[in-house]
Order: sequence, then C-alpha cells, then structure tokens
Amino acid sequence: MPTATMLDQATAMIEKAWGQPVEALEVLAVRRPCEDPLLRSAMHTRTALAITDNAVAVHQNRLHALTRPGYVPAHYELDRIVSSAADLRVALSESGAYLQAIRRVVEAREVAAPAARAPADRRAQAAVARSGRTPNAPGQVADLPVPSAAVGPPAPGAGPRR
Repeated sequence: MPTATMLDQATAMIEKAWGQPVEALEVLAVRRPCEDPLLRSAMHTRTALAITDNAVAVHQNRLHALTRPGYVPAHYELDRIVSSAADLRVALSESGAYLQAIRRVVEAREVAAPAARAPADRRAQAAVARSGRTPNAPGQVADLPVPSAAVGPPAPGAGPRR
C-alpha cells in the first residue's frame, strides 16, 4: 500500500478544515479572495507543496534509476547520484515546511472561527473588561464587597487619635 505523500496529507487537512473538496476550494480562493484570506493562503501554500512534491518524485525516480539492483554506475554518474540525493533532501525539507505552514493556517482558522461566529460574545467580553468586573459563571454567586476594617471590639488602647 503506497504511503500518503505530504501533498495528500495537506489536501486532507484542508478539506477537513473547510468541509469541501479541494477543487471547490480552489475556485473559492480565486473568485472571492478577500472573504477568506486563510483559505487563499492555504491554497497558495498547497500549490507550492504540489510543485515540491513533484520534485521529490522526480529526484526519487532518478535515484532509483541510478542505484537499481545490478546496475553499476559509471564514474561520471557518481556526481549525479550525490546531487540527486542532495536535491531530494532539499525538496523533502521544503515539502515539510509547506506542510507545517498549512497546518499553522488551519490552526489559525480554528482559533479565529469561534471569534468570527460569536461577535456578541466579544462585545460582552469587552463590556465586562470596561466595567472592571469579572463575569460570573451560571449558578455562581457574585462576590460580595469585603469590609475594609475588621469588625469586632476595639483593641485595648486603640482609641481615636488626636
């Protein structure tokens, strides 16, 4: 069973976050870029990931061809093997960075989604912050003011000062 490439992982992550297939999301990202800038960012990053994913496949195929069983590379091909291996490592690193960037965009969307859905909650939080009071949880009794002085009989010798 073939393993999922980083592009497949990114596609699944984007489809899960936005709840639509990537083909539909590509159209939305192009037609209405201002409505969801996080979608646009994720789709641009996915495009870059697709390019590096293709580069990974090319470098892997080249290395497999140069190092196949029973094949003895010529002296001049050793440099091609080394450069293909280095290029493969670079392409894999770039793909990992792009996948991480998409993961961060999806996380940012998840954090921003509740705030965008509940503007009334944000207004209530702002009002509470301006009032200087902390909101009480449902069923919680409000804090009663605490007297500033101790209540009880005065201590000996604690009369009014003159």
